[in-house]
Amino acid sequence: MPVDVEKIIQFIKQGDQDNVQTHLDDYNTENLQCFFFDVEERERRKFRRNKVREYVPDSDSDLDSDENEDPDLILRRRLAAALIWFIRMRLQPGVLRVCLRTLRIISRDRKALAPLITDYAILTLARLGGLSALPIWPEEEEAEWGSSHSDITPENETETHPDNNGSNTQHPTCYREGDDSVCVSAACAQSLVSEGGLQVNPVNVTSNGNIGRETQNDHHEENMRKDGVCGPLTRGKRDARGEKDEEGEEGYDDGEVWRKEAMKALCNIIYNSPKAQERASILRLLHGLSERLKDGIHSSSPPSGQFYELRLLFLLTALRPELRIELRQERGVSMLTTALEQSLEVCWGETHEVLTDLTAPPVCKEVTQLALEILKTLFNITYSVHRQEVDEEAGALYRHLAAVLRHCLLVPCEGEDRKEELQGHTVNVLSALPLQCLDVLLSVRLSEGSKESGGVNMDCVHTLLLFMEKRLDRGHKLKEKLAPVLNLLTESSKAHRETRHYLRQQILPPLRDVEMRPEQGSTLRSKLVRLMTHVDTDIKHCAAELLFVLCKENVSRFVKYTGYGNAAGLLAARGLLNGRGPSPQPQYSSDSDSDTEEYRQAKDRINPVTGRVEEEQPDPMEGMTEEEKEAEALRLINMFNRLSRNKIIQPMGVSTDGKLAPLCGQTRHSAVQEEEEEEEEEEEEEDDSETEQ
Repeated sequence: MPVDVEKIIQFIKQGDQDNVQTHLDDYNTENLQCFFFDVEERERRKFRRNKVREYVPDSDSDLDSDENEDPDLILRRRLAAALIWFIRMRLQPGVLRVCLRTLRIISRDRKALAPLITDYAILTLARLGGLSALPIWPEEEEAEWGSSHSDITPENETETHPDNNGSNTQHPTCYREGDDSVCVSAACAQSLVSEGGLQVNPVNVTSNGNIGRETQNDHHEENMRKDGVCGPLTRGKRDARGEKDEEGEEGYDDGEVWRKEAMKALCNIIYNSPKAQERASILRLLHGLSERLKDGIHSSSPPSGQFYELRLLFLLTALRPELRIELRQERGVSMLTTALEQSLEVCWGETHEVLTDLTAPPVCKEVTQLALEILKTLFNITYSVHRQEVDEEAGALYRHLAAVLRHCLLVPCEGEDRKEELQGHTVNVLSALPLQCLDVLLSVRLSEGSKESGGVNMDCVHTLLLFMEKRLDRGHKLKEKLAPVLNLLTESSKAHRETRHYLRQQILPPLRDVEMRPEQGSTLRSKLVRLMTHVDTDIKHCAAELLFVLCKENVSRFVKYTGYGNAAGLLAARGLLNGRGPSPQPQYSSDSDSDTEEYRQAKDRINPVTGRVEEEQPDPMEGMTEEEKEAEALRLINMFNRLSRNKIIQPMGVSTDGKLAPLCGQTRHSAVQEEEEEEEEEEEEEDDSETEQ
């Protein structure tokens, strides 16, 4: 039997905590795994997205203008507004916990967010989530409830305007209930932890439960939210950290549980609402999160329960560009690097060398999830650093981070999928760092079993190579999954001779089998050559660039390993189709490219276009006279001319700068010359005839 939401709202107005807790428990159980509430709305949104791709909604719901709204949606909005008012009261811990859990469930629905995107609601949840470094708001009167009616719609939204002194003033948000109004006032944040509000102790808390399914921010869930076909109550995707059900949290400290629920709801609100993102930026939630994380880092006990703070930090930096700059300017890279070291329990050796014990127990699931959130946020604030000149202080900071990232690449984790995910986000951050700061990846002492090239430790490069091959074999979302590691290996090969030499040994060993095309087979070279003709131009360019660099940007060697047909795309883009080297010449070492005996014997019979030995084909003009050959050639020329005139093909040639250029201009020029020569010959013949007469 469905829970009566109207009755819950009445109990909230009456302050009946026992009945509120009982009925909200039933409501939460009924909607525990519910993601979408309105199937028809989702279908209409899908239709609009397909038909009007440039449509941008003016509010958090692109269907706010519908005249006949879903009654269940209206009830959810009223319940959310009532709960935001109710959690400010002096509640029993169990009642507060169940109220926050209900708010978290409601926050999954974009259309029900109106009461939750006010400054008052955001600050209330942030305070309950453990954030203390937030704006101080003036005391306002308690909200009073009017009579109950069946409809509740937003009359106006909360507006916060900066005062002259830099503080913010918030006006109350009102919701109209029939003829009476319900005003949710913006209370002073301090009152939440003082005599008039909740007794929340500002201490570090732990959080060992499962992450909210609703706060996942990956493309798969986004596609589910947009395109899935679900019933009125659709079960959501179980969270990656969800080893326990929500009901299994009863044994935790009450403060810990409600902090976690408040942060889950806040993450949902920020993720689902552009208006909430804007208000969170103005309310300086980023500063409160930074202070919270710094307190955890500098505490005597190992920090725990950071996951939701890190998830919210990631969402803010991903969705608000100005917050990325703000966090970087407030030494966010250093703070997050320290948090990453602390979560992985990094042990340092010599300068910029992390001691990685490969025999140690694998990193547990919870620690891996913390590291992933830190790495995603680090990428948000460093993705443009590689384009900038860094000073000595910044260089030391990024070298320190690169050393920790090397540990992330090598450290064992529980589950291969989780390890690959950790490596993928690590590669993303490494590709964003300045290239000159990545030398620490190689400046590690050799140990027993280490891969080496020229006396340099290649364990990190070997791990990147294995990671690249795994992504190649998977063949899924190549541009997103494979391009970063290809670019990282390419740039590293340009900068470090030992890296290039090692990768060349692994990817482009001396040629022996010349009977197969370069793109055929299961070797790394074959897989990369196949990418050189991929439909995605970015992937095609990345794969070709890596192989070209491993060939030391030598055109003949590049063609030798890939075939002219596969290499033509990159050569045309670089203006190298005429076989000449680039200007200026790249600086590479002079190590020789020795050919195998098998290659030398077959070299004269290799077709440079396909890159393999082709079977001898019979001469198609055998037995033809010279006149027949000339007639066949003219017929072929006429066919090409007809295709060119009909714009089916466009004849191209290699210009002096090594790039492809249309032949039409050259053809016209030659045709004009022929006409002029014919006219001159005719004039000479006329002069000769007149002379004879």
